[in-house]
Order: sequence, then structure tokens, then C-alpha cells
Amino acid sequence: QVQLVESGGGLVQVGGSLRLSCGASGRTLGYVMAWFRRAPGKEREFVAAITQSGGSTVYGDSVRGRFTVSRDNAKNTVYLQMNSLKPEDTAVYYCAAALLISLRDNDYHYWGQGTQVTVSS
Repeated sequence: QVQLVESGGGLVQVGGSLRLSCGASGRTLGYVMAWFRRAPGKEREFVAAITQSGGSTVYGDSVRGRFTVSRDNAKNTVYLQMNSLKPEDTAVYYCAAALLISLRDNDYHYWGQGTQVTVSS
């Protein structure tokens, strides 16, 4: 069993940066960790994922080049560094865990409660 708790969300201006953290209880070493987001009135969207070792990452088209996912297995924590934020990045951001890397939210077994990110213009 893995429990995930996101933190670091908030209000930021266009072009600004935020770093989200996802702390886990239980070992996450055996899991791919990912970030998804859901904007108001939209479906949940894949943002980024990182393999168990941290050696491979994958990003959604809308964030590639601006966001960076990383993990510290010793601390059971995953991070999402978000730069050059845009109003369309406004969403609730969720951390999730799965056994295999996937862009589909249905493939993820564990989810956090989410943290709100609001980008103001």
C-alpha cells in the first residue's frame, strides 16, 4: 500500500515557477511515479512520469521543455519543477504510482489528493 501527498501548489504569475512535491508513505522504489493534472471542465491530463530508477522520463506535449520530473528514492519523494508557467497550466495536480510507465491514468494504482496550481495573467 502506498499513500501519496502532494504539496507546493499555489498562485503564481505568468512566466513564474513552482516546484511540486509528492511525499509517499510506503516504499515507492518499485513504482513508476507520474504527475497528472485536471483543469476545470477538462479531463485529467498526463503531465510527466519517471521510472523507478529515475533514469527515464516522459512528458506530455504541453509541458515538454518547461517542466522537469525527478525523484529522490531515499526520501520517497517525487518532484515536478514547473517553469515558464502559463495560464493554461492552471489545474489541480495529482501524483500517481504504477508498476509500468504509462500515459493513461487508468494504469495508475495509487493517487494523491491533489494540489491546486493557479497561474494568473
